[in-house]
Amino acid sequence: MIPISVIAIWFVYFILLYLVIFWLLVFFSKGVKDDNLKIKKYPLVSIVIPAYNEEKNIAQTIKSTLKLDYPKNKMEILIVNDGSKDKTSEVVKRVIKENKDFNIKLIEQENAGKGAAMNNALKKTKGEFFIPFDADSLIRSDALKKMIPVFETDKEIAAVLPLMKVYKPKTWIQKVQWTEYMVNLFYKKLMSELDCVSVAPGPFSIYRKKVMEEVNGFDENNLTEDLEITLRVQKKHYKVVQVFNTEVYTKTPKNFKQFYKQRNRWYKGTLLNAIKHRKMVFNKKYGDFGLIQMPRLLLESIFVLIIIFIVGYTNLIKPVSTKIYSMAAINFNFPVILAQRISNFSLLDIDFMTLFYTIIFMLLACVLIYYAHQKTGEPIKKHNIITVVLYILLYGILASVVIFGVFFDLATGKKQKW
Repeated sequence: MIPISVIAIWFVYFILLYLVIFWLLVFFSKGVKDDNLKIKKYPLVSIVIPAYNEEKNIAQTIKSTLKLDYPKNKMEILIVNDGSKDKTSEVVKRVIKENKDFNIKLIEQENAGKGAAMNNALKKTKGEFFIPFDADSLIRSDALKKMIPVFETDKEIAAVLPLMKVYKPKTWIQKVQWTEYMVNLFYKKLMSELDCVSVAPGPFSIYRKKVMEEVNGFDENNLTEDLEITLRVQKKHYKVVQVFNTEVYTKTPKNFKQFYKQRNRWYKGTLLNAIKHRKMVFNKKYGDFGLIQMPRLLLESIFVLIIIFIVGYTNLIKPVSTKIYSMAAINFNFPVILAQRISNFSLLDIDFMTLFYTIIFMLLACVLIYYAHQKTGEPIKKHNIITVVLYILLYGILASVVIFGVFFDLATGKKQKW
């Protein structure tokens, strides 16, 4: 009888191979469209920067918006200080004083979270387009000129997203995220071709303000308000478009502790919002989004958790404990153990089927990573090929640890805030 762990591993390979091949087929059939459109008019835009304890980043972020190649009288910049306990407010006031020729306003509020900060600004903005901008991010100067024209191609487009990249990765985990972002953005571009984008991230996603008002703004009690509002936009059958012709740079976690905290919020918010909007799952009414994207959002974390337990116990905990018990019987005489392993080794001990699927998956993953870096304009050699190897070997482990933590938090009722 085939062990359940082997069946689980084969099932994992099948799902992964299916997804990789599916998206590669989408890529080869539809390609990555050229987003280069010329701007014909300059509508008023409202850039909103919610900030909580961002005194170290906020000045650089505001100045990034001031460098946008767009008429000054067609931009309003609102910074919402969400009850910061540091000198965020003082830094913002200084920047405003130094740039009086720009329309910059500071909104003070008691700490209520990012969603509340965005809704507060939404009520006060006058622009045709509403643009959230994270206080730890930087935008390229041509962003508005490249993104605004996309809205003119289709009245059903509710949001346009820039290509988001990691800002100056230095530590190993930032470099792993550098590759992760490229792969995920490549996926998102392909999802955009099928109207399957599930999240408009905080750094400089541009929304039609009337659509924001139609869906009643952001959910103020949500861990991932950007994903949740995107689901409601999709529920209204609007389109969310990913472009590759301009970039936003975001500062990512420098160590595993920061990474865990950020991804725990992301993964937990994704699962909870998928449950909240579960009626969209496998619902033909929502097209490919309901049939492809929503099932992934709902089942991905649950699926990973089950695999962690099955494979972890049968392929790690049980054999390791058995091996330790056996070694203890011979007083951990490692030379003897090594000699026995070498003398008893046989090619028949190798699981060739698992090895075959592993090689096929790794080759397809390399193809995907290659095209992801090529289409996002980020050469693999930019941060060393070892970065890609680390991503392939470690990212799945890192994500699994976070997902395990998510379910532990949910089981113990742990609360988490922005």
